[in-house]
Amino acid sequence: MPAVGIAVGDNKKEYPGNLTPFVTVTCIVAAMGGLIFGYDIGISGGVTSMPSFLKKFFPSVYRKQQADETSNQYCQYDSPTLTMFTSSLYLAALLASLVASIVTRKFGRKLSMLFGGVLFCAGAIINGVAKAVWMLILGRILLGFGIGFANQSVPLYLSEMAPYRFRGALNIGFQLSITIGILVANVLNYFFAKIHGGWGWRLSLGGAMVPALIITVGSLVLPDTPNSMIERGQHDEAREKLRKVRGVDDVDEEFNDLVAASEASMKVEQPWRNLLQRKYRPHITMAVMIPFFQQLTGINVIMFYAPVLFNTIGFGSNASLMSAVITGVVNVVATMVSIYGVDKWGRRFLFLEGGFQMLICQAVVAACIGAKFGVNGNPGELPKWYAIVVVLFICIYVAGFAWSWGPLGWLVPSEIFPLEIRSAAQSINVSVNMLFTFIVAQIFLTMLCHLKFGLFLFFAFFVVLMSIFVYYFLPETKGIPIEEMGQVWKTHWFWSRYVTDEDYPKAGGYEMTKGGQGPKNV
Repeated sequence: MPAVGIAVGDNKKEYPGNLTPFVTVTCIVAAMGGLIFGYDIGISGGVTSMPSFLKKFFPSVYRKQQADETSNQYCQYDSPTLTMFTSSLYLAALLASLVASIVTRKFGRKLSMLFGGVLFCAGAIINGVAKAVWMLILGRILLGFGIGFANQSVPLYLSEMAPYRFRGALNIGFQLSITIGILVANVLNYFFAKIHGGWGWRLSLGGAMVPALIITVGSLVLPDTPNSMIERGQHDEAREKLRKVRGVDDVDEEFNDLVAASEASMKVEQPWRNLLQRKYRPHITMAVMIPFFQQLTGINVIMFYAPVLFNTIGFGSNASLMSAVITGVVNVVATMVSIYGVDKWGRRFLFLEGGFQMLICQAVVAACIGAKFGVNGNPGELPKWYAIVVVLFICIYVAGFAWSWGPLGWLVPSEIFPLEIRSAAQSINVSVNMLFTFIVAQIFLTMLCHLKFGLFLFFAFFVVLMSIFVYYFLPETKGIPIEEMGQVWKTHWFWSRYVTDEDYPKAGGYEMTKGGQGPKNV
């Protein structure tokens, strides 16, 4: 049966469908998988600035923290063991994402989410009751396994479940959950740090069980995506599920496209080796470069170590935790701006605007810290206006990231991959993200000690590079059905030399080769 589509503009197809309450609730529940990632990012920096936590597990850092404040403030947290506590999670997440791609492809997105929730819960329990550093690191590794599975499956689930016209907004729900997780963690750290007896850090670390249980229970009640069901041969169930998800009975065209894409996918025996084909060159470039640049914006320096950073630049312990709460609020609000605008303004506009905003703020923060701390790290008396200026520009920087590279770093890779390479390519995306998160987390405190205020200029350099990359090499992907994404590469000035009409026929995607007939203009 030939596919009959609705052509819009340059062979751009529209599938019938609505934003139903069912799919909205489903995507909200699935997006909560981001809570575990966000909670961990927020909690790490908070507990590592709590004196009682440092005294128990990292006494050398505690002694430097309590030393005379006229000493070099840049280096007070420089400890390989402390950074290993933070960064070990991301190395584990990298390894887990490779396994998760197989689970996601063979058994569906739901099971991968379930594994993520269970492993994260186990890690939270071990960290909450930790008696020694090795227990902390073991718990962090299990947390990392959980994040690897969740970050592999949740963005894919959202991109496949959402109607293409609302895919950007619904997918960014994942990033919104990450920011909410960070904010909740910062607020809890602020209050738990006040507990007498100095055991509040146990509540902070153990509290990760709550978001873990949310994603675990959510994965049990969520429906599977039609794409995943077709991939596993459940065609009748997938058609009914697609009708329910789209809220219309006329889903034949989209269903046929999904089936044709799945059949092409099944012919691929080695999806990892298949990634090396010439026609997938743009997809793999984006799967590597977008997460690479996302981590080198410097955002995780702010989010992991916000309390540590504020403490380092002269804030007291409570003030530094409160400053982290403020940046957390900004992060959540700015992500909502992205949800509103991503399907209106487009991905490229947000990428470029956010990059410019971050660049200006990094230059200002570097100048402020350099002016007061110099190269010897001795600030003397810090006036109140100075603290306000630093927090203000860090907040503007966080806002720029939160409506651009934060959510789009997960959205764009998850929506551009064809079904036959989707799980493997998403695994590469997550792996690169976790690899550079690990590297940045591992070396940040040492870099702060040696580069001093120049660290912000180091990240600003990469913000310039990533903005140039987006301007020249990333096509706009808003409003394009996920199985019709091939057209954006064919019409791009650079990628068209790798992707041809033979790879993605002029009338559309796989369904055109199957039906032998292009879409009728309506």
